Amino acid sequence: MTLEHALDHIGDEQTSLSRSRLYMLSALTREEVKLFSDRWDAIGIARRRHVIRALVEIAEVNFAVDFNSIFHLGLHDEDAEVRACCIDGLWEDESPGLVNPLLTLLSLDPSVAVRAAAATSLGRLVLLAELGEFDKELGRKILEELWKLIEDPHEALEVRRRVVEAMSYSGMKGVPEVIREAYRHPAEKMRVSAIFSMGRSADPAWGSTVIGELISTNPEMRYEAARACGELELREAVSDLIGLIADRDREVQQAAISALGKIGGREARRALRLCCESGDEIVAAAGDEALGELELTSGTFGFCLDEHEED
Repeated sequence: MTLEHALDHIGDEQTSLSRSRLYMLSALTREEVKLFSDRWDAIGIARRRHVIRALVEIAEVNFAVDFNSIFHLGLHDEDAEVRACCIDGLWEDESPGLVNPLLTLLSLDPSVAVRAAAATSLGRLVLLAELGEFDKELGRKILEELWKLIEDPHEALEVRRRVVEAMSYSGMKGVPEVIREAYRHPAEKMRVSAIFSMGRSADPAWGSTVIGELISTNPEMRYEAARACGELELREAVSDLIGLIADRDREVQQAAISALGKIGGREARRALRLCCESGDEIVAAAGDEALGELELTSGTFGFCLDEHEED
């Protein structure tokens, strides 16, 4: 099959989309990108959304494909959902050339969803710059733009909360206060983002705040608090996390189990082994995965250390 045949199929909105034909869009040459672009705009919005969502899903499970040229092109699509999906599709793209397009979308796109997606994507570049794996000047440029949005009271809450999350990777002076102010915000969504950001910050000083939210009445908050406990490796949270294994919310259960795998220690290990023996398939699977991570990081590889492992 040629690219033109694949494009004929994509453009035929009366037929079901064949994912196998979408593989023809991987690793396009410059000339092929031009051919794709010439045909793309004539395709209806619903079909374009379907195609981009399918490409993102394929890329998530198959690391051999490369649809980045399509996703870059889609950043300029007239449809906001396509633009947001293309940002998600570029999650593995760490090229400096992505910074300016994302910053433009962050500051100028009329869609709240697109601006929020751009902020989230920029957060991973902030992390890479913090780790010395990305251009530091570009990292500073990103942070400068993020600061502007934090200080803009007219920006949508969804965008501002994603900006807080993106900034939390940075060790820049003032970031802890940004997180602290987010936690004081009257909107619970922003407070949830603050707890998420505390976990990202790798600063154990947030420990008591994070642990306190494990008993929140909001399952989203409990989920983020459990996840943050794991990220911060809070040994003092183990007992509370074990209690959340019985939480009525599945995602909270799984976050608590995963956190125990990150924290480790004798009590956490015992709890995870009980999870593995659970008659609840979801709890058992989560326990098996978390115990595997714990054994990998601790180097125990299944050996029983219950009686001798140090806390």
